[in-house]
This record gives sequence, C-alpha cells and structure tokens, in this order.
Amino acid sequence: MRYVLLLYGNEKLDENVTPEQWQATIEAHNAWTQEAIDRGMKPSGDALQPVATAKTARFEDTKHTLTTDGPFAETKEQLGGFYIIDCDTEADALEMAAKLPMLTGSVEVRPVIEF
Repeated sequence: MRYVLLLYGNEKLDENVTPEQWQATIEAHNAWTQEAIDRGMKPSGDALQPVATAKTARFEDTKHTLTTDGPFAETKEQLGGFYIIDCDTEADALEMAAKLPMLTGSVEVRPVIEF
C-alpha cells in the first residue's frame, strides 16, 4: 500500500538556517531516500514553495465558489513537502516517518486510495 508522508514545519525557523545546515538537511533526506529505495518502498516526493505562494480553491455543492491566497487553515506549521512510499504495512510507513530528518514540526502519515 502507498502512504503519503506530509512534512509540516514552521517556515519562520527556516529564515535562520545557515547554508551548512541546509546542506546537512539535504544530505540527511538523501540518506532517508536511499534507505526507502533499499527497502523497496519506491519513494517519490518534493519540497514545496513557501506557504505565501499557496492558493486555495474552495467548493460548495460541487461548484467552485472562491479562490483565496494562502493555505486553507490558520496554523503555526505549514506543509513544506511530502514523500510517497510503498510499504507492506502501516507500521513500516510510521517507522520511516519517525526517521525523517525533521528539526521541528510533524509528519502526517496517510494511506493513499488506489483507484
């Protein structure tokens, strides 16, 4: 089953990260990705542009009613990126989520509906 791992963090904290810290973070994510590849989880994913670039389309009764700037909810943490991995069990997905190199924030683990 495929799982999406949604990475949430506080974008304000990123403003103080040094180039060396960014490089270390990238290397840690590359190592995480390699483990997922080695375990046959076929990882994919990307980092997202800052939340200020987001737009939200709202719907009511299946009709588009409004497009607004920003994320859909007020929150201290913003969705910063995601991975999709193919795991045998939810426990495997949770194990990999716990290994993500996150300085702060959270990782939401959610099964993907297979159509």
